[in-house]
Amino acid sequence: MRDFSADHRWLSINTATVRAQWPLDRIIGECARRGIRAISPWRDQVAVVGLERVATLIRDTGLELSGYCRGGMFPAATAAGRQAALDDNRRAVDEAKTLNAACLVLVVGGLPGALAGHAEHKDISRSRAEVSDGIAATLEYARTVGMPLAIEPLHPTYAADRACVNTLEQALDLCDALDHSRSGALGVAVDVYHVWWDPKLQSQIARAGRERLLAFHVCDWLTPTRDLLNDRGMMGDGVIDIPRIRGWVEAAGFSGYSEVEIFSTQDWWQRDGGEVLDTCIARHRSAV
Repeated sequence: MRDFSADHRWLSINTATVRAQWPLDRIIGECARRGIRAISPWRDQVAVVGLERVATLIRDTGLELSGYCRGGMFPAATAAGRQAALDDNRRAVDEAKTLNAACLVLVVGGLPGALAGHAEHKDISRSRAEVSDGIAATLEYARTVGMPLAIEPLHPTYAADRACVNTLEQALDLCDALDHSRSGALGVAVDVYHVWWDPKLQSQIARAGRERLLAFHVCDWLTPTRDLLNDRGMMGDGVIDIPRIRGWVEAAGFSGYSEVEIFSTQDWWQRDGGEVLDTCIARHRSAV
């Protein structure tokens, strides 16, 4: 396993981590100034600054993108809604390509309408079928521009509203069904916050192998957790054995960035952005 204690060359910052403090152009500058070599921005943050300006800033600073957030949200109550999702995912692929991202992360969606508080139906099997169809269609286009897609399984508490793919095993089953040749065009994003609890995690990481492991996200699970979405902990402050999971991921062939992704309305989003980034650097060395 790589030794992270001496430097932070393999640290990436998911820009949600300091989105409450700064706009994306400021985040890019602050990361570059600290020698952080990679980021993973969100589409809404890019839209505020402008895609072409962000692309220019990325080139000028020499930053890499460990991923781009996000595509997905495929299920819909109507055919028109499903087509709108496909159109939006095609735009996301194009944006990711413009920014030279390592992959487009897919948060696949759940029951249509559930995120707004009013599910259109209760058939999660239907949603999972629509997810498979949506990924297949998006993959067909993504292959033509050379943009890998990374399915991110989310914790089961998000099955209704954000993602009906909830284990690494489910995500890899989709990969095997849609990308038989393990071409590198379709894989997974392993976020420790979502999968640390899974008794099959080690074996499924080994199953994924180098071709399927496209992104690795880190933060921590606090006890007690005050909010299942927006109370993620800084690495080392919770109960996840992050180094052990990183060891499994690297043993399977992953050699990319450890991407810090923290949503924290009551703590880290209340702090100075510089303090947050500096703490990410320190904890990447000591707790990842």
